[in-house]
Amino acid sequence: MSWREIDVPADYFKGRTFVAIEVNDDKDAIVFTEDSGTQYRMYHDRDCCETVDLYDVAGDLSDLIGTPIVEAEEVSNSDDKPSDYAESWTWTFYKFGTIKGHVTLRWLGESNGYYSESVVISIIGSDRYATEASHG
Repeated sequence: MSWREIDVPADYFKGRTFVAIEVNDDKDAIVFTEDSGTQYRMYHDRDCCETVDLYDVAGDLSDLIGTPIVEAEEVSNSDDKPSDYAESWTWTFYKFGTIKGHVTLRWLGESNGYYSESVVISIIGSDRYATEASHG
């Protein structure tokens, strides 16, 4: 069995139940572990002249653990300049909800305007999970 990553949209999380959510120390990646053992990584593949980091979390991540996700949405915009030195920026909001509560993950991407400022959600796993993701 080969291993690879495949990107999925935020709404792919609807109906899934997570047993763990871990934000790395650099705040540039979050790993969601599903009750099946499947893992999802929310991150940005860093390049030369840009940064994309988790800016803040509104809500309690524990509200997303142990209960199926009923709301999952991604919204982004380039309003609200984050600093005087920013040339280009993108705010990306991931809004997730369960019956326990709602959480918004706010990411900030900044660059000189020539690099991506987007966030990606990838399934980390075997071709079996990649096939599932590409079909539904």
